[in-house]
Amino acid sequence: MPSSADNAYVVLHNQHRMPQLGLGVWKAAGGDQTYQNVKCALEVGYRLIDTASLYGNEADVGRAVRDCGVPREEVFITTKVWNSDHGYQKTIDALERSLAALGVDYVDLYLIHWPGPQESFLETWKAMEFLYEKGKAHAIGLSNFDADQTQAVLDHCKIRPMVNQVEVHPLAQQKALRSLCAKAGVVVMASRPLCRGEALKLPILQEIASKHHHTVAQVLLRWNLQSGMVAIPKSNHTDRIRENFQIHDFVLDDGEMKKIEALNEEKLFGNDSKTFFPLEYGP
Repeated sequence: MPSSADNAYVVLHNQHRMPQLGLGVWKAAGGDQTYQNVKCALEVGYRLIDTASLYGNEADVGRAVRDCGVPREEVFITTKVWNSDHGYQKTIDALERSLAALGVDYVDLYLIHWPGPQESFLETWKAMEFLYEKGKAHAIGLSNFDADQTQAVLDHCKIRPMVNQVEVHPLAQQKALRSLCAKAGVVVMASRPLCRGEALKLPILQEIASKHHHTVAQVLLRWNLQSGMVAIPKSNHTDRIRENFQIHDFVLDDGEMKKIEALNEEKLFGNDSKTFFPLEYGP
């Protein structure tokens, strides 16, 4: 079985190491599908699994981690507090439920899934700091926070976020937000790194992929990693899970990186973080 040495890592500002490539399990059905996806990923060499309380599959993630034969300390587990659990005590209680579902004593990273109203996410952030200080979460961060919302947390926090998980891909490179995060020492974790397949037919990406004898999806993930981000592609197909991991044997040169950067349209496919805050509906 591949070891953690097969991964690339980033170092968070609290000195914890985080794998740069992980498996996202959003829209993976609870039960055997999630279990098999995660088990396959860990056997291939992934060491980062990204879930959330909303996804309803934390228990299956935990079961796969226990059964895969990889030591717990080598698996970086991320989960998230959902909108309906914002608030100080509710956030603390939500993590306890997630820990019980996962069957672990701590998570490696705990995120606020969506910001919602500022007074809400600032109160929730205080609970995140408490959970970090208690060792229940080895790192804490944000998800789907834009530049203004991220700055609000930075202005009021005692402990800076370690990570902000946001939609980033060549068609929406989020340059202003990434610049803010870089200055604050916040690692950007790219959700939707494959931009919903929108970029797969672009000639320039096909040309780069052909040159390296890799797929366009692999080129997109390689761009994420070489840009210093963490990427969490999602797939319910084990062959695609394996394929997405095979990106450590080639490097994009400066010219190729610039060609990909030139594709930026700041075209986001996800929801507007300033208005999207349902209590029951998924992300």
